[in-house]
Amino acid sequence: MEINETKIIEKCRQGHLEEFGSLYDRYIKKIYDFIYYKTHHKETAEDLCSQVFMKAISKIKGFNLDKGTFQAWIYAIARNTVIDYYRTKKNEIDIFDIWDLAVKENVERDIDTKIKLEKVVLYLKELKQKQRDIIIMRVWQGLGYREIAEILNKSEASCKMSYSRAINKLRQEMPLSLYIAFLLLN
Repeated sequence: MEINETKIIEKCRQGHLEEFGSLYDRYIKKIYDFIYYKTHHKETAEDLCSQVFMKAISKIKGFNLDKGTFQAWIYAIARNTVIDYYRTKKNEIDIFDIWDLAVKENVERDIDTKIKLEKVVLYLKELKQKQRDIIIMRVWQGLGYREIAEILNKSEASCKMSYSRAINKLRQEMPLSLYIAFLLLN
């Protein structure tokens, strides 16, 4: 069932914050996944996701439909929350210690996935931050260029060009099998 975001946002802005639950239900998985791809740690992603929605509900009265979509607005909050998290973080984390794969029946497959993700992250680290953000939003989140442009406050053409350059760089530097795994790991 499609929800009418405009009506829900208006109700929330009028003080009916219980209506925010519909927006939460619609975006929780997308925002969690977005944060998880940036932190690679389940508990951290959960904590930051909670912060994102707390910020969103507390600032909903300031949301302006004329300036963009709710989705772009909530992603911008998520992105800024992750940036703030890393700014306040004092210790460096070893990339091999941050993967938090759940215990599943197919341990061999999970170990293989973990190894591939670790390798993908090493290649992604070579990209500029905005390029990484665009790839995560485009490949793993399935967002369109227009939405990505709104979130990053860039032009759609700039986002397309940045994505194209980043993908070409990954395609040239990654082994083919790893590049294919990168596209399928979502």
